[in-house]
Amino acid sequence: MALSHIEHFLVAADDIDATRDWYARVLGMRSGPHPDFGFPVHWMYLGDVDVVHIGPSARMAGDVQKKYLGRTSQGAGQGTGAIDHIAFRATGLRDMMEHLTREKVDYRQHRANGQALFQLFFHDPNGIKIELNYAAEEAEGIAPELMATDLIAGTGGK
Repeated sequence: MALSHIEHFLVAADDIDATRDWYARVLGMRSGPHPDFGFPVHWMYLGDVDVVHIGPSARMAGDVQKKYLGRTSQGAGQGTGAIDHIAFRATGLRDMMEHLTREKVDYRQHRANGQALFQLFFHDPNGIKIELNYAAEEAEGIAPELMATDLIAGTGGK
């Protein structure tokens, strides 16, 4: 019984259209085909793969959705539950930083210890944390706001 990969994440949103528009505008995903579940959904694609599904939050869910999905997330303002964030590998760090600034998306820049990763963290309209991971070479000349080594015991983050 081997798992091969993550299929998708479901984002429970009070406003599924605004959430769809955000994922398209900010992350460059496109809305694409999906089955008819009897309740509204949007499937967001990277290339030919649907990676983020968007459906109504528990507050907005109808009876059909509740029966189909069972327990549903609480929606906007309730955090991401046991899942802290969704991460994507990306390219074009400087372009993305400029794009996020233009879109007025507040983001943080981190660098992981011992990894050739430069990371951007920000939140979608529903409070879900998004992590974008870039090769360290793309960050040449960009100082991260936080290095993981800053948090190692004894440094006090200083």
